[in-house]
Amino acid sequence: MRIGIVGYGKMGHLVRNIALGEGHEVTLVVDPLAHDAEVTDRVLEGRLLTRCDVLIEFSSPHAIMEHLRWYAAHPCRAVVGTTGWYDNLPEVEKLMAHSLSSIIYSGNYSLGVAVFLRLVRQASRLLDSVGGYDAGVLEMHHRGKADAPSGTALMVAGEIATSTGQTRIVTGNLPSQRRQDEVQVASLRVGSLAGTHTAIFDSEADTIELTHRARTRGGFAKGALLAAGWLMDQKPGLYTIDDLVGRLLTD
Repeated sequence: MRIGIVGYGKMGHLVRNIALGEGHEVTLVVDPLAHDAEVTDRVLEGRLLTRCDVLIEFSSPHAIMEHLRWYAAHPCRAVVGTTGWYDNLPEVEKLMAHSLSSIIYSGNYSLGVAVFLRLVRQASRLLDSVGGYDAGVLEMHHRGKADAPSGTALMVAGEIATSTGQTRIVTGNLPSQRRQDEVQVASLRVGSLAGTHTAIFDSEADTIELTHRARTRGGFAKGALLAAGWLMDQKPGLYTIDDLVGRLLTD
């Protein structure tokens, strides 16, 4: 594949290195601020689409909505790993309804995380049927991570919320006693952890925990490249990592 990278931070560098190691071409790198020699362009322009088969974006939450609008307006394939825009998902869905572009988005492209989310979903449904369990999410990342909670933590909480009666997701410190319909998401930033996410189900009798621990960020980059290859064969539309994993498990 001919790959264009949008956003040349830590993940952009990692995607480039792994892509080259897998035999792909990295034909352009777009970043308005980075000064690395690999940066070829500062802004997204239509002329760039003739130079790549797919764009992979890990950029700033401040720029992502502008980029999503651009992707929807210019026939292209885009793998979006940037988070912080999900409150605007209805707008993006509307933009993509008549777009000729193919976009897949996720807060985490690790296939292990994708399977982990399915396990959380199934556990949530089973324990909700049993009754008596409260659920919460604990996530830990390295000291330099800028956002909290992580996009992945919100995905875990979302799986719990859609599978149980705990439908209200709250983050940070609770201002009062926890409500029965709340899924609390707690965040910790310490050391150099690549990322740990735990779904906790607690009752008077016992506690059940499901945990995913990332050892390196390489799994995220490899998953994004796998998503890029998968997107090459998809019709125009808006996809999630669950669409990709669902196809892999049924093929």
